Amino acid sequence: MNLHDYSGHPFQAQLSRDLAARGHHVLHGYCAQYVTGRGLLERTSDDPRTLAFAPTSAGEPLVKYSPVGRTRFELSYARAWQRALEGEHFDVVVACNVPLFALARMRRYFARRRQPWVLWHQDVYSLGVAAEARRRLPGPVAGVIASAVQRAEQAQVRAADSVVAIGDGFLEQYRRWGVPTGHVRVIPNWAPVDHLVPGERENAWSVRNGLPVEPVRLLYAGTLGRKHNPLLLLELLDAVRARGVDAVLTVVSEGVGADDLAVAARGRADVRLMGYQPAADLPDVLASADAVIALLEPDAAQFSVPSKVHSYLSAGRPIVALVPAGNPAARDVAGAGGCVATPDVAGAHEAASWIAEVTRDPAGLQVLGKRARALAEEQFDIARIGAEFDAVLHDAVRIAEHAREPVLALASAGGIRL
Repeated sequence: MNLHDYSGHPFQAQLSRDLAARGHHVLHGYCAQYVTGRGLLERTSDDPRTLAFAPTSAGEPLVKYSPVGRTRFELSYARAWQRALEGEHFDVVVACNVPLFALARMRRYFARRRQPWVLWHQDVYSLGVAAEARRRLPGPVAGVIASAVQRAEQAQVRAADSVVAIGDGFLEQYRRWGVPTGHVRVIPNWAPVDHLVPGERENAWSVRNGLPVEPVRLLYAGTLGRKHNPLLLLELLDAVRARGVDAVLTVVSEGVGADDLAVAARGRADVRLMGYQPAADLPDVLASADAVIALLEPDAAQFSVPSKVHSYLSAGRPIVALVPAGNPAARDVAGAGGCVATPDVAGAHEAASWIAEVTRDPAGLQVLGKRARALAEEQFDIARIGAEFDAVLHDAVRIAEHAREPVLALASAGGIRL
């Protein structure tokens, strides 16, 4: 099988390892040009020999926020992925986090090749594209684009032999689209609890990077893109300090949001921005914090679940989530005793009051951290999750074979040529 996770995130790599251990031959693909926090994307001595990792590169540069440049990149990326698939037979392909236009081309490729495939649906990209079009373009033009991209994404959900959606909100969207859901299974995202284990606040990474010992350490680790407002991090830090708490903020990220934040925080000694850290260092990065922060803008409420929340839970750290109340991550943060507030100035001040209260009691912080870890251990059982995906893969192959039976029968009768 080919599990292609465009982003190269940690829990998708963990799933590939689990599926390989179950007897699948797994080629795990990812985009070499996409800059983000990576999982462990190379085979180790502990991995089955049936597991391999393969980066994919487009022939065009990744221009993330240029409509023309981004489209050229995505189509080129699809061609590169196709070349990789043509060198080997795969019983099933899993497409995860693949951008909308790249996957539109791959959908047609899968149909031509009669390739069984699974859509692991992490975000309803067409809604984000439509929102961006409305921000940039006149109403009638934006409306045409919104309709076109939603039709493309609907077609992907319909065409996949099986769909894994990460939340119930996806099912509701499919029904609004009029797309049948009999081939859809909901499997929420998770984090690799065997790798992201709670650690000591003072550790090799914190010492190597000179993190101050005395202040309260706030940490944001992950993507800062269009679905985030990075300036809320400064609003939160200032509000915490205004409440008499000596606090510092570390941001581990790269890209346009991190660049904007760097400009806004220039000259501040209480803010440190760092690039993405190696996957092996992530447990120490998260352990170095007294509280960790997640952000998400309102228009991403139902569909975009910040994967960093799952990492924070696994690391056993108190969480502040400035996210819409309807987002599934809000439920997990609240269940772990963390703070959920709206992603705006008022929410940042509410969260600051919470931080000022809980950081007065180091023992209380430890209790919150243990609650977070316990929730992660309960929900992120890779043996159970791997078994669910294993069933999805077999369903996809069975559904694809069943769909081909009428075609084969017609061919045997001389109706068409295969």
